[in-house]
Amino acid sequence: MQLDLGRDEMVMVGAALDLLRGLGELLPTGSVVVVEEPDLIRRRDLDRHCAALPFVSRVVAAEYQTDLDPAALLAREPGLTAARLVVPGQEYGVLAAARLADALGLPGAGVKAAEIFTDKHRMRLLAAAAGLTNPAFALVGTAAEATAFAHRQGGRCVLKPTRRAGSLGVQIVPDPALVAAAWAASADPETSPDTTGRGLPTAVLAEQVLIGTEHSVELLVADGEVRFGNVTDKRVLAGGRPVETGHTVPSALPEDARRELLDVAARLAGAAGFRTGVLHSEWIRTADGPALVECAARLPGDLITALISVAYECGFVAAYLRTLRGERPDLPARPSGAAAVEFLLAPPGTVTAVDGVRAARRVPGVLDVGVSVAVGDQVAEVTSSVRRSGQVLAWGTDPAEATGAATRAAGGIRITTG
Repeated sequence: MQLDLGRDEMVMVGAALDLLRGLGELLPTGSVVVVEEPDLIRRRDLDRHCAALPFVSRVVAAEYQTDLDPAALLAREPGLTAARLVVPGQEYGVLAAARLADALGLPGAGVKAAEIFTDKHRMRLLAAAAGLTNPAFALVGTAAEATAFAHRQGGRCVLKPTRRAGSLGVQIVPDPALVAAAWAASADPETSPDTTGRGLPTAVLAEQVLIGTEHSVELLVADGEVRFGNVTDKRVLAGGRPVETGHTVPSALPEDARRELLDVAARLAGAAGFRTGVLHSEWIRTADGPALVECAARLPGDLITALISVAYECGFVAAYLRTLRGERPDLPARPSGAAAVEFLLAPPGTVTAVDGVRAARRVPGVLDVGVSVAVGDQVAEVTSSVRRSGQVLAWGTDPAEATGAATRAAGGIRITTG
């Protein structure tokens, strides 16, 4: 069933082509306008890719990642006033989408909440004021300040850019003597495929290293009311670069622990004045309870929306879009099964062979296998989510069965490099 949208009635700020392709059956012809940075349009050959998608009517060039002026954009592109919903396609479009939705009088996260959740330091200050558990943290301007912080934390710390996504620039530094060498990767992180070449300002946050299991909470909120909540179990790469390696929906935690995570996520949303949309927060369950890691005022990445749709037998992203349009769709309160994704991590080097894909697809429960590298490609060390080499999506009757299917299938895929 298609969404009831006319021409140019959905605006996506920041192109998320995979998301749009997944919604192809829901989106009427010509219903979507994509707003993207001029250099990213050229770098990603976006005009050509969007021309192949019948539901995309046009691509509008606008510099939105550093400071969008909605009034100037609407004066230059008056057709955007036809919009009935504004969607951030990725992290760097969250604040611009909130500003544009506000200017058009449409539902959205709200500018205040978007400002908070696109700046990790502001998020920390809000959580502290709301009485939520944070790690010890400090905004550090130099490697020397970060080194001093590490000494205060017993010799190790986390360094992260305040305005990046996808684990970009996030490092666990185990020794104060290593902070100076690690500093540049967080203070001046590499350019990701989603960031403009004009440069995105960022600061560096130093944080206490937390010990515990990692989880995320996905809330669908309408006018400040939580309409749906899910807890996801997360798996991350060991060592200094804690890139996510897999997710399972729903969480295998006991009900009281799951409810505690949903409660602290709802408190975070309320404290920020988050209005309408999806809030994706990440937590570590320590011996003292859930501690906040990060939060994003947008749909989660890493196929978590697909996992929710499979586990709850619902159209989660479609429900999100309907909510942004002012509707109140019902979603199941409980999952009917489980789903998991396991990411493929190839060793650095030149790909010489990819084996085991057919066998992986035959593993019971596997729904999809995607390999994003081919023979001859160069593979770099996995330091952020964009450097993973593919994924396996699987279903099961419970979290253990879904996770087992995904990990078995992924373990059978061999990406050889030399």
